[in-house]
Amino acid sequence: MEIKKVTDAAFRKYGRVVDNVDFTGLVEKLAETPCPADTVYEPSVALLEALPVFEELKTKTYGELPIQIGYCNGNNYKLNALEYHRSSEINVAGTDAILLVGWQPDIADDGTYDTSKVEAFLLPKGTAVEVYATTLHYAPCNAAEGGFRVAIVLPKDTNLPLEKDHAGGEDARLTAKNKWLIGHPEGGLPEGSPLGLVGENICLK
Repeated sequence: MEIKKVTDAAFRKYGRVVDNVDFTGLVEKLAETPCPADTVYEPSVALLEALPVFEELKTKTYGELPIQIGYCNGNNYKLNALEYHRSSEINVAGTDAILLVGWQPDIADDGTYDTSKVEAFLLPKGTAVEVYATTLHYAPCNAAEGGFRVAIVLPKDTNLPLEKDHAGGEDARLTAKNKWLIGHPEGGLPEGSPLGLVGENICLK
């Protein structure tokens, strides 16, 4: 599939480049985080939240709401699932990475989503983007051999375990706090995960 850049006009539907924050220190610290053979996600990492950019993001990007900075690192070439939040997410590239994204209004009335609508965008090292709440996304993909490191900034407690049972309609897709998930049958997700992606499980390799 065609891989565009996040600076391309086509990305404006999904997010924007964040150019009013200095991410130099965050990118440097990301190099100290693990990059496994598979994919690992940590929602809140003290090493990253101790940086001055934490307060800057809290103030400038999230309007003084409590936030968390974690990372999604590793090696991945497949779509596997899509998720969305009720809030924007900031992605900061510690290495080049590819984002596979879709648009929430394209979810069908029956809760399915056609993967042919997914688009791919290159997020270059050192670049940060705000991924809008209406943007479907999941783990980044490799832009090259050697894996990827991407810092993930979200409102505090996003992606932490739920405290109540959820069932029925959209609520059934809630798999963690502020995380609605649509999985692919071939995505290797845990048993019982909500499915709904139809079409190819996109692979970039």
